[in-house]
Amino acid sequence: MRDLNNSKIVGVIGHPIKHSLSPFMHNKAFELAGENYVYLSFDVIQDQLKNALKGIIALDFRGLNVTLPFKETIIEYLDEVSEEAAVVGAVNTVVNENGRLFGYNTDTNGVLETLMPFKEKINERTVTILGAGGSARSVIYILLRKFNPQKINIVNRTVQRADFLADYFASKMSFSEFETFELAPPDLIPVLNDSGLIVNSTPVGLFPKTDDAPFELDEGFNENQVVVDAIYNPLKTKFLKIAEKNGAKTVNGLKMFVEQGARSYELWTGNSMPKAKIYLELEKLLKEQSEQNNENQA
Repeated sequence: MRDLNNSKIVGVIGHPIKHSLSPFMHNKAFELAGENYVYLSFDVIQDQLKNALKGIIALDFRGLNVTLPFKETIIEYLDEVSEEAAVVGAVNTVVNENGRLFGYNTDTNGVLETLMPFKEKINERTVTILGAGGSARSVIYILLRKFNPQKINIVNRTVQRADFLADYFASKMSFSEFETFELAPPDLIPVLNDSGLIVNSTPVGLFPKTDDAPFELDEGFNENQVVVDAIYNPLKTKFLKIAEKNGAKTVNGLKMFVEQGARSYELWTGNSMPKAKIYLELEKLLKEQSEQNNENQA
């Protein structure tokens, strides 16, 4: 049993934060591994980020996960950032080393482990990414660092933000084959059909708004595609259901979530997360939540 009076504290900051499963995952992992840590969630409003970081130093937290809306803005308050975090321009993990805060991007680990089995669908093919936020940044970084895509399409509600992201990575990683599109569904059919990999990096379809999808275009999917949704709750989003119905290979965001968490866990504790058991625990929890949600809607 953990000694809560002497536990090392880690947690997650963001706004809103109540639907995060990071506390469940990490606390279960600490319990299974016998680590004397506790993981808490903190809803931090936009203008209190700097004060929150002062607080974790004063209270001697071991570290934090960082989620929306702070992944990019937190960088200016950190003492050092890792290579991948500097290039991506986003941090999702902070380690407190004797009052000095070090930033990392472990989302890239989640993206790499998720995409690696589909290398042949990515190399020398067109990839389409939906969204232009922090998750999209991690996907683009890994695509350019570990794969060899022919072209990357960025689709976003505001094309100006997609343009900014394309220009950013063209400069940072010397890749010029970007094309940007506004999220205008009928016009996207040929763009999607030409893609070997499609990644939804937006939160559209996330619990509890499970009836939403970035778009509903049967004609955009085919059997020669892999379609990834970064969302893990629900395990099968409406977006993935549409893609699967039309022949695409679909992948949910659970592996992405666990693998990024496992790297954060390692950075804080120096040890490996018991990932196999964590996958089972999360799948069980998410299936129970889905069943409960279906009962409530009946």
